[in-house]
Amino acid sequence: MISPAFAESFDVLTAFDAIDEHWSPKVVAQVNDQYVKVAKVKGQLVWHKHDHEDELFYVIRGHLRMQYENGRVVELPEGTMHVVPRNTLHNPLAEHECWIVLIEPATTRHTGDVESPYTKTIAQQLG
Repeated sequence: MISPAFAESFDVLTAFDAIDEHWSPKVVAQVNDQYVKVAKVKGQLVWHKHDHEDELFYVIRGHLRMQYENGRVVELPEGTMHVVPRNTLHNPLAEHECWIVLIEPATTRHTGDVESPYTKTIAQQLG
């Protein structure tokens, strides 16, 4: 059953039109207990982890770099998907504006175990 708050179908590229702030994801759909979010990102977010949730990043436009605590860096060009495993310290960054889709459990806190000026509540992401 589809939540009445979300459309059954939508144009994901058009969903980015509603984004006017970097690092401010917006929920556009729900699949079971997972939210599908869109975000425009530029610069770096913050080093953080999600103790109990994996995150899927899908780069729609641009290039994203995922940094990991051990010095590993994963380059994510347009069209690439990447899963950040739960309980893994990471820091996403983009030199130029990048459009991403995130798929993560509905309970996932935006910046995980860290509060920062970029942190958005679930209510803000649903708004």
